[in-house]
Amino acid sequence: MPSQDTRTLLQSAVPTAAVGVIVAVVSGVVAGGKGALGAVVGTVVVIAFMGLGMFVLQRTAKSLPQLFQAMGMMLYVAQLLLLLIFMALFKDTTLFNPKAFAVALVVATVAWMAAQARAHMKAKILYVEPDSEQKDKPEKSGSSA
Repeated sequence: MPSQDTRTLLQSAVPTAAVGVIVAVVSGVVAGGKGALGAVVGTVVVIAFMGLGMFVLQRTAKSLPQLFQAMGMMLYVAQLLLLLIFMALFKDTTLFNPKAFAVALVVATVAWMAAQARAHMKAKILYVEPDSEQKDKPEKSGSSA
């Protein structure tokens, strides 16, 4: 992953993890240990899904830019389906508090999106790629000597 992509990933994941810790502490106070565990699981799910999605989109943008928008939509649907499957598998769990999980999922998702928007606004990304062929060719000079 190039440095700009890694920087954007870190600028999104770190604030999300920090918000997840806050939600876990609040959930732990309100709902006990199972609430804290539910918040941690929710935060980890968001960081994993969003991070993997961002990685896939960046690879697609570099290798197949014409498929970027379609891939983004497909990725969004895939993330929702995976979350639905995850929720179906753990709907009757007693391992963690499902309400704390849901709150952490929503809060961490909003934190990720806000942090990613901020990272993109602060990034200095070229919107025109320098032509590599121009670099290989020697420059013509004005004299014919």
